[in-house]
Amino acid sequence: MQTPRNVLTPDALSMLQTIAATGSFAAAARSLGMVPSALTYRVRQIEDALDVLLFDRSSRQAQMTQAGTELLREGSRLLEDIDAVANRVKRVATGWEPQFTIAVDSIIAKATVMELCAHFLAQNPPTRIRLRDETLSGTLEALTSGQADLALGIADAVHNTALHTQPLGDVRFVYAVAPHHPLASAAEPLTEEQMRAHRAVAVADTISRGRGVSIGLLGGQDVFTVATMQAKLDAHLRGLGCGSVPECMARDFIDTGRLVVKRVVGPPRVVRVNYAWRQGPKTSLGRALQWWLKALENPATRSALLERHRGG
Repeated sequence: MQTPRNVLTPDALSMLQTIAATGSFAAAARSLGMVPSALTYRVRQIEDALDVLLFDRSSRQAQMTQAGTELLREGSRLLEDIDAVANRVKRVATGWEPQFTIAVDSIIAKATVMELCAHFLAQNPPTRIRLRDETLSGTLEALTSGQADLALGIADAVHNTALHTQPLGDVRFVYAVAPHHPLASAAEPLTEEQMRAHRAVAVADTISRGRGVSIGLLGGQDVFTVATMQAKLDAHLRGLGCGSVPECMARDFIDTGRLVVKRVVGPPRVVRVNYAWRQGPKTSLGRALQWWLKALENPATRSALLERHRGG
C-alpha cells in the first residue's frame, strides 16, 4: 500500500501543478509527454494514499477540491524549499558555512552588529547567521565549547591554541550613580567603606559551568544581579544600585545628567576587549568567517562596536 511519503515526491507535486495550470488531465498529459490513463492512475495513487479527493470528477475540467488546493499550495512551497536546499548545498560546497554563529557580549553595540549582519546578508550568502547574547566568561565559553564560530567582546585572557584573538579596543569604566542616589553627593574620592555600604549592580555571567567571574564587587556588599549590561545601566538610572559601567555605554546618560560620575580611590579601570575565532592548525577558514574577519580589520568598525551605544 502506498503511503503519503512514498507518493508525495517532487515529481508528483510538479505533476499536480501542471494539471492545475493546464486545466485538464488530457492537456496535462500532453504537456508531460504521458498518456492520460497513466496520469490519471498516478493521481489516484496520491488520492488513495492521502484518503482524499484532489479533483472534482463531476466537472469536465480538472477542478481541484479544497483539499487539492491546500496540497497544491503546500506542495509549491515544498518545491521551492527543495530548490533552495539544492542551491545552498551547491554554494556550501564552494566554502560557505551552512550556519555561522556569533557570540556577542553585552558590552558590544548591538546596532553596529546588526549593520554588519545587514552588509553580510546583502550578498545573499548561503550561510545562516545566528547571534548569541553572552556576558563576561560566557562569551569566551560559547567559542571554546564550539557553540559559536566568532566571539565579540572577550575580556578574558585566552589560553587556547585553537583560538585566535585580535583587539577591538580599550574600554574605560567609570563609577556612576543616579543623581538621587546617596553617593551622588558624597565627598570624593569614594572609599571602599563608602561604596560597600550601598547596593552594587552586577551583571550575571552567562558561563554554564563553574562559578564565572564577578567584577568590581566588594566583600559583604549587597548585590542586585541583572542579565545584561544594558539592564545594569537601567538599574543605575533608577537608583537601584551603584558600581562601574563602561563609559562608552553611559556617555549619553552622563552628558544629560542622568548619571553622575564619581571619583574613587585607586586607578581608573581600563579593560582590553577582543574578538576571537576558532581555527585548528589544519583547518581552512570558511568564507563567512573570512568576511567577518575582513570587516573587523577596519578600525572604524572595531571602534563602532564599542562606542556606538545609544542612550535611552
